[in-house]
Amino acid sequence: MEGTVREMATVSSAVAAVRDSRDSAAASAGVSKSTLAYAYIKERIEDSRYSPGYRLVLGTIAGELGVSVVPVREAIRLLEAEGLVQFERNVGAQVAMADPREYEVTMQTLSLVEGWATAASAPFMASEDVARARAINDRLAESLHHFDPVAFTRLNLDFHSVLFEHCPNPHILDLVDRGWARLRALRESTFSFVPGRAKESVAEHARILDLIERSADAVELEFAARNHRLATLDAFLAHERATHPAKAVSGRRVSPAPTAVPSGGHSRPGSKTTVDKESA
Repeated sequence: MEGTVREMATVSSAVAAVRDSRDSAAASAGVSKSTLAYAYIKERIEDSRYSPGYRLVLGTIAGELGVSVVPVREAIRLLEAEGLVQFERNVGAQVAMADPREYEVTMQTLSLVEGWATAASAPFMASEDVARARAINDRLAESLHHFDPVAFTRLNLDFHSVLFEHCPNPHILDLVDRGWARLRALRESTFSFVPGRAKESVAEHARILDLIERSADAVELEFAARNHRLATLDAFLAHERATHPAKAVSGRRVSPAPTAVPSGGHSRPGSKTTVDKESA
């Protein structure tokens, strides 16, 4: 036990020293460069500076440590063996999802409350709001040509915020905000794990906006928004089953059946009979 503590202390001191003196510090501390890189990356994963989905760029990390990419690559392989890092095609090394089950239940919950909030918000959206949402979706479509999953996720939140921001039920809106905040804590971008889902997501955004523009039935709109969220969850669950079959999460989806949500005397989202924009 004491030996382990001494070893950890030696690595920690080396990490601190390398920030000032680069390679010579690591040598003087008696720690290999790969061990140094391992401790440096793992420390940032554990304190959430490198959140799930964060892309580990070998050259950048090597530059920060003042070493070549070889020991960084070795360190990442060790972290991959521990389940802290995973490799994705067309993305490279990235921090693994910390708790897939927690992500699953958060997405299920968000699909319910955000679907309702979107349908409830729609009657209060002005043409300018729809135009703003379309402009954001156009940027999302354009970003597919030079895909950055983190930037895509930020724009994706901007898009959905336009759709639910006029929801007249503050309690539902609070639950939506909490759901998005929880997702941010769980991963930097789901699209880092399932980049192919991004193109489908943009197309679904366009269909949701079409429903809003033609004043579609509130339940139809709610289902479209809900299933849009669940489709991303399904893509992630399929990815987990394919890449980690031994640890695959349940893959159970929320039922798309209608759900009555009473609010101010009516149960359908988007009704203007008892709630107007000024009273929101």
